[in-house]
Amino acid sequence: QVQLVESGGGLVQTGGSLRLSCAASGGTFSSYTMGWFRQAPGKERDFVAGILGSGRSTVYADSAKGRFTISRDNAKNTVYLQMNSLKPEDTGVYYCAAGPAGKGWPAELRSYDSWGQGTQVTVSS
Repeated sequence: QVQLVESGGGLVQTGGSLRLSCAASGGTFSSYTMGWFRQAPGKERDFVAGILGSGRSTVYADSAKGRFTISRDNAKNTVYLQMNSLKPEDTGVYYCAAGPAGKGWPAELRSYDSWGQGTQVTVSS
């Protein structure tokens, strides 16, 4: 399995921006589908965005479309989530995930085998 470490979370005001990073090690990064998920207190872990190994195909939750951008740098084994126009409902722990290509649809939890420890994002109103 690949090891994942997220960074970049923090406290931001409504309308602000954050850029999350997820550094991967221990696998062939370019072969993995990568995803970002969010978990708010007392709620399930929800899909935010996903990107295929080549980086040419991306998928977004409706709540993220037009505000968030997922990207990856296969030379640096890193995936990013640029979050703009943040809202209080974006608050939660953001998890990076990696899964083998073709295992499933990027928006599904079952498509991923490896998870990071999470990074907290708090958006104040």
